[in-house]
Amino acid sequence: MDDFTKKRIKKVIDNYIETKVPKHVRNQIRLNYKIRGNNITLVEERPAFKSDQWVEIDVAQFRLDHGEWKVYWRDSKNKWHYVEEIKPEEDFEIQLNRVDQNTNGIFWG
Repeated sequence: MDDFTKKRIKKVIDNYIETKVPKHVRNQIRLNYKIRGNNITLVEERPAFKSDQWVEIDVAQFRLDHGEWKVYWRDSKNKWHYVEEIKPEEDFEIQLNRVDQNTNGIFWG
């Protein structure tokens, strides 16, 4: 992923996070992301039980493969699986919106 694409993706995700989680609940839930190579992982963070630490839960992973973004979900054994219902797409923002609007429960519990 080139620097221009990375900057654009960061801006898209930062805007998404800003609108997705209302400010008044950010002490209870946060969204974040990690970029590693051509992969972007959307992460939900919640306070740990009886601790001041935060627990990270991977929501979805976007992988740039031959100029198209593929979407993956993570199972309880921490293995990533390709989401066949979401076809590869050149536009990252479209894929992020598909994950956000997904109703089959694999991303948002």
